[in-house]
Amino acid sequence: MLEQTPVIEIDHVYKTFKKNQVLTDIVLRFQGGHIYGIIGHNGSGKTVLFKCICGFYACTKGAIRINGKQMGKDLDMLTNAGIIIEEPGFLRRWSAYRNLEFLYTIRNKKDKEYLYSVLERVGLDPKLRRPMGKYSLGMRQRFAIAQAIMEKPDILILDEPMNGLDRKGVLEMRELFIQLKEEGKLIVLASHNREDIEILCDEVYELENGVLK
Repeated sequence: MLEQTPVIEIDHVYKTFKKNQVLTDIVLRFQGGHIYGIIGHNGSGKTVLFKCICGFYACTKGAIRINGKQMGKDLDMLTNAGIIIEEPGFLRRWSAYRNLEFLYTIRNKKDKEYLYSVLERVGLDPKLRRPMGKYSLGMRQRFAIAQAIMEKPDILILDEPMNGLDRKGVLEMRELFIQLKEEGKLIVLASHNREDIEILCDEVYELENGVLK
């Protein structure tokens, strides 16, 4: 069987903020149909790495390529991707459906049945009219996952996607991520929960002080 062409190539990447070197010589290859785990303590560089992959930060040195196209040269931002980094933005007075509809219709035609199915897939009631300002942290996290998957992206970059979920929610999202992997998606996630990493990930990489162990 021929090896798949890497979807994301991280080629000797360094990232420095003033005199503070946050990433040092990162070399990674991520392929579609796999889930990759990035682990490390707070401040290890996980979120900075994710932001470099997404194009939010430019690499100080090295290159990141998406399907052969170089970030910052051929691409300004990661496209065809669902991203969770930090807490998602939302309009507090609107329901989850209205928030999702607003985001979706910016680039797509309104499709109520499809948006209902996305919310149901992450365990939210699309007919719930409660404003999101009154949602629990776990419900907001489910909305973040809905937002990440709603445009059927090929790549998912997920920083602590289980944050705030109860046990039932964690089990449901694990099942969802495995389904997405089986659909051929490329998922890169960071989690402090070792059980999430062990159950979900095909390969795991550890960052310590910006260096791969």
